[in-house]
Amino acid sequence: MAFKIASTRDLLKSDGTPAFSATAFDELDRNPDIDWEWLPEDVTEITADIAARYDGLHVNLPSVTAASVGRPDGRLKIVARNGVGFDTVDVAACAARGVTVTNTPHAIRRPVAVAALTMIFALSGRLMAKDRLVRTGGWNDRTDFMGTGLRGRTLGLIGAGGIGQELIPLARPFFREVVAADPYVGRERLHDLGAHLVTFEDLLTRADFVVAACPLNDETRHLMNADTFAAMKPTASFINVARGPVHDEIALIDALRTGQIASAALDVTEQEPLDSASPLIGMDNVILTPHALCWTDECFEDIARTALRSIVDCSLGLEPAHPVEPAEN
Repeated sequence: MAFKIASTRDLLKSDGTPAFSATAFDELDRNPDIDWEWLPEDVTEITADIAARYDGLHVNLPSVTAASVGRPDGRLKIVARNGVGFDTVDVAACAARGVTVTNTPHAIRRPVAVAALTMIFALSGRLMAKDRLVRTGGWNDRTDFMGTGLRGRTLGLIGAGGIGQELIPLARPFFREVVAADPYVGRERLHDLGAHLVTFEDLLTRADFVVAACPLNDETRHLMNADTFAAMKPTASFINVARGPVHDEIALIDALRTGQIASAALDVTEQEPLDSASPLIGMDNVILTPHALCWTDECFEDIARTALRSIVDCSLGLEPAHPVEPAEN
């Protein structure tokens, strides 16, 4: 029997073509024992029926729950996440059913680090406000929209794993100092990259730009809340390129409205897509992107190739390169 694989339909563009180069599927096409297709259903959650039809799933946003893999007729052997995050996958339930979960941690490090730096530059230069000045005839008001120089400022990273460690050397030339809070990364490692390890509380009071680059788990859910926003400088900015629930959105909105912090840039929000009634949409001191700022042709092809390679390895009885262990979730 062929090893049957499907990719979820949210990896297709509006014209029906893949969101990455079709050459990413070359390895699947070269393997005669693999039967691949686009998932016929457009779903937000993998159903038990889907898990009963496929050996491998190449998944972008749809969630994989205990119910997805709970039926005894389940055929699924591997779920390959098209990205680094796996908070939408019940890893423990998959492991209990013998389903391997993989992600693509290396493929996204540089793209997300660049996305964070893009947000920092846009906020510091007040890019969006100055764009509006030109479009609305406010050219002569430009002296009222002075930016914030970075040379004398401090960048603070919440999380210094793969993305954070990619960002530090990119950002270091622009800032007076870079500090990071991460209980799982050694002081010497950060020092070698050009950053200082500090406590989370110290980071909040010192940083002019606070970047969330941590995984979402029980420790980090709503890590940024009313108390932590209040601990930041009123001139500071918050950037989230991690996962939306790392910040408490109600608390963030309140902090922005009351001037507890100066601005925010969010590639992720608690609810995705963001509700059209969200107060964030009407705020001039907020930049919003649709969980896609790091998406480039290079990034998506690298992610897809890595995810699909994991499925091929599984089909050959090999250990995939980036398995996610239940304890990590």
